[in-house]
Amino acid sequence: MAKYEAKTKQTELSPEGFIAAMEDGSRKADAQVALKWMSKVTGLKPKMWGPSIIGFGRYAYTYDSGHSGEAMLTGFSPRKANFVFYIMPGYEDQAAQLARLGKHKLGKSCLYINKLSDIDMSVLEEIVQDGVAYMRKNYQTWDE
Repeated sequence: MAKYEAKTKQTELSPEGFIAAMEDGSRKADAQVALKWMSKVTGLKPKMWGPSIIGFGRYAYTYDSGHSGEAMLTGFSPRKANFVFYIMPGYEDQAAQLARLGKHKLGKSCLYINKLSDIDMSVLEEIVQDGVAYMRKNYQTWDE
């Protein structure tokens, strides 16, 4: 059986350069705000994960199948369709926070919004900090 290799890995690309190369407009402006905001909220340095995800910190995981690897603790991607925040443990215990957040949609670990002005950033801060705290408590993590 071929060894699985994660598609989303930390790269040497610059998050600032990635954002600077985006088409001018509200998505780029939101990305610039989110980069500074996430750095402040997490206290971590941003790194690119793959070609379009800006991640903060990293953690090690091992699945029941034996597959193991590393991923970011939290992050975001300013995609064209939606702005995505990655909250790695998901949202099982965050119903009250999500009810106060504003306009959003959820995936398993993805929080989709149209623009930052659609949500309450102080509530998002709670969600991001809770997610990072959970990951630090339950996984081996690195602040790089």
